Amino acid sequence: MTACPTGIAHTYMAAEKLAQAAEALGHEIKVETQGSIGVENALSDNDVENADGVIIAADKDVDRSRFTGKRLVAVGVAEGIHHPAQLIERVQHAPVYDGEEGGSAKGGESAGGGGKERSLAYKALMNGVSYMIPFVVVGGLLIAISLAIGGHANPEGGLVIPDGSFWKHVNDIGVIGFALMVPILSGYIAYAIGDRPALVPGMIGGWIANTGDLYGSKAGAGFIGAIVTGFLAGYLVLGIKKVKVPKFIQPIMPIIVIPIVATAALGLFFIYVIGKPISWVFTHLTDFLGGMTGSSAILLGALLGLMIAFDMGGPVNKTAFLFGTGLIATGNLTVMGMCAAAIPVMPLGQGLATLIRKRLYSDQERETGMAALFMGLFGISEGAIPFAAARPAQVIPANMLGGAVAGAIAGMAGVTDAVPHGGPIVAVLGAVGGVPTFFIAVAIGSVVTALATVTLVDIADRKKGKVPAGAPAKSLVPEPALAMAGAGAGAGAADRPAAPAATADAAVPASRTAGSPEKPTATEATATATAADTAADGPVDEVLSGYLTEQTLKTQLVSREKEAAIREMAELVAGTGKVADVDELVRVALAREAQGTTGLGEEIAIPHAKTDAVTAPVVGFARSAEGIDWGSLDGTPARLVFLISVPQAAAGDEHLRILALLSRKLMDPGFRARLQSAPDSAAILRVLGEIR
Repeated sequence: MTACPTGIAHTYMAAEKLAQAAEALGHEIKVETQGSIGVENALSDNDVENADGVIIAADKDVDRSRFTGKRLVAVGVAEGIHHPAQLIERVQHAPVYDGEEGGSAKGGESAGGGGKERSLAYKALMNGVSYMIPFVVVGGLLIAISLAIGGHANPEGGLVIPDGSFWKHVNDIGVIGFALMVPILSGYIAYAIGDRPALVPGMIGGWIANTGDLYGSKAGAGFIGAIVTGFLAGYLVLGIKKVKVPKFIQPIMPIIVIPIVATAALGLFFIYVIGKPISWVFTHLTDFLGGMTGSSAILLGALLGLMIAFDMGGPVNKTAFLFGTGLIATGNLTVMGMCAAAIPVMPLGQGLATLIRKRLYSDQERETGMAALFMGLFGISEGAIPFAAARPAQVIPANMLGGAVAGAIAGMAGVTDAVPHGGPIVAVLGAVGGVPTFFIAVAIGSVVTALATVTLVDIADRKKGKVPAGAPAKSLVPEPALAMAGAGAGAGAADRPAAPAATADAAVPASRTAGSPEKPTATEATATATAADTAADGPVDEVLSGYLTEQTLKTQLVSREKEAAIREMAELVAGTGKVADVDELVRVALAREAQGTTGLGEEIAIPHAKTDAVTAPVVGFARSAEGIDWGSLDGTPARLVFLISVPQAAAGDEHLRILALLSRKLMDPGFRARLQSAPDSAAILRVLGEIR
């Protein structure tokens, strides 16, 4: 089974390499790919039952429960690309997977260097965030819409929607979504660690964490509490699984004993142990703020902004919010004005960050960012929670910085708010005094948060795993984007063993080709010539759905450097009339290169761009005799270069299909050799016509 976070190139490259190596070593293999276009070549129960062993080459969480009782090796996807033969040898002597350790097989860590799986904690957190996002978006947008259309300002109740009205019911549905958001985060973190028995204690633990009344606090622990309960539930279940029990009890352990014991233990532990410190923090922070009412308005505003932005619904946030709310009744409206300015900064800032530095974010993150922008307009700070949960070390400090700036500006200008709510919506509805300064405070705070976020995320991504600068940004959830290179690429070419020898592969299907050395053997050369002769006798079918034609093909690049080569290819595809702005196409393609090299190794590079500078999908291909330094994972210069350009509106499954087809076929050494040796454009097109 192969899978990468983006679900595009490396998923299929690893599958092809494993298939080649298996056939070269005389083994039968079936490879299931879990890519952005869905599961393909799925392993059936019979496949698993009859298998001698299972290899998982994946950089995201996958379900391993069906492999219980089989020899299992689990590594990063890069190992499947660079050391397939070693993995096949290892799995024959690997420990039998017993379903323990949160789905990790013993010895599931690669010895090849750079091929370790992402940590279980990382994958668990991403699993929780990915399931939480729809609840945040649906709940937040329904609440925002209902408030915008059906709400009105009320000094005692904030933005109020009349009971029994249509928009009240819409609001109630949104509130349910928000109520489920935190338990879902906790539950699916636990599920990724302890499998199904951990789901119930994780979700119930998350609900308890978010319900402060259960442990004597006016504020729940919010998403930070959910992360804590998720990990506690997951590892608690793992611990219980290791307890030896009589055989007659074993069948009911995962469905009765483990969920009940883990849920009760975690819930009581949170209520009696963790909940008390949370209640203490809430009480003492309230007292502390009460002693600051005569202090500098700027200092108080900055402090309230820091607190509002810290945990977005947790005890620190709620302390500041309820402090401001309580003072409204005394006639002091300035404290709530400070809070109201800080409340929308987090979602607005995070949404803005996804717009100003798109390369740092996946498609789903950018969609979540647009939803966060909308929620921010209505004072729904929870729109930023998915970003904070995924990158807490970068996002939370950035949120706090922007919140402090907004609160300080509002405090300095004496902004007031007569209702217990925040965001631009309260100003539009007339509850804010000092509206111009209020909007200035919100705008400056949001920009500060956005700039701080992209700076911190960029720095963190460049340093992560000690990979070279330019490695791609980490995603919240598996990313359906044109991302080709991944962190943890593996050892350099000099450290890798030679690929296994192989027989002729020219006529073998792409899904089951044999592995071979970098240069074809004599047998391969004969097969290659035969294939070329056969191709010469027949018509040329459409190449990649007609996106690649003789007009977008160049036998030799003039350029010797990457940037110049991308421009040369952009000008090549512009000859089709499908490129409205060559400079913009080049800019977007180079921005993608700055995120992480599109040099895949094996002398291949696939630069690509999603931009409305092109009016229809178009693919270019060119060769370079000397090779171009593309920063490839294995250090080889790029001699076969494909440029994929699609408009934003066409950036759906079609570009994923193109990438999957290319990634698979380009792993065939015979195919690459035929491309290199084809004498002219017509011959190159005939070879490219083999891509199916």
